[in-house]
Amino acid sequence: MIERDYDKLLSIRTEEDYKGFVQSVHYNRYEPTPYEGLTYLFQFYELKSSDKVVDFGSGKGRLAFFIHYLFGVTVVGIEMNEGLYEDAIENLVSYSKSTSKPIDNIDFKNCLAEKYEIRALENRFYFFNPFSIQIFIKVVNNIVKSLEKFDRDIELVLYYVSEDYIYYLENHSLIKLKQEIPIPNLFEKNQHERFLIYRISLDGE
Repeated sequence: MIERDYDKLLSIRTEEDYKGFVQSVHYNRYEPTPYEGLTYLFQFYELKSSDKVVDFGSGKGRLAFFIHYLFGVTVVGIEMNEGLYEDAIENLVSYSKSTSKPIDNIDFKNCLAEKYEIRALENRFYFFNPFSIQIFIKVVNNIVKSLEKFDRDIELVLYYVSEDYIYYLENHSLIKLKQEIPIPNLFEKNQHERFLIYRISLDGE
């Protein structure tokens, strides 16, 4: 299936046609995770319906609708760009008409990632190179602080990971690489075409 076929399946529009501008030097332009990558990821990485997922830099909501469709998970999309946030809300309305699943566990927030207050049960955090390393460090620190308040199993799922992100994560005492998932046919040409799964635990194990 090609990109628009998956969008049609989900009754959403998430292709990369947004013409708005980036409002901060710390935030990157809109670019959704390719469906090809997502379908491959979830052959090897399973979400449970009990998981609470936060997608930082959620754009028009592609990941949120895809994982809700597959797993029925609770998902929150964090997007700082108001235009993209409004597109996600429109997609939510359209998706709700095409699915028999309840959608009260899909939410979108129009706010800066570093200002989002991590909720006690949120345990899976997705990043597709959404912002600078400075913002990423602030977000990870917020996640760690939430873990100190409410201990739980936390994982970070990262796609197209920058070297700055990797260096920071691999030198953090509480974070360990759990899994690497290279995307066939793409990784051989571009080593960024992979998913990295990191686990955060207070004992660093």
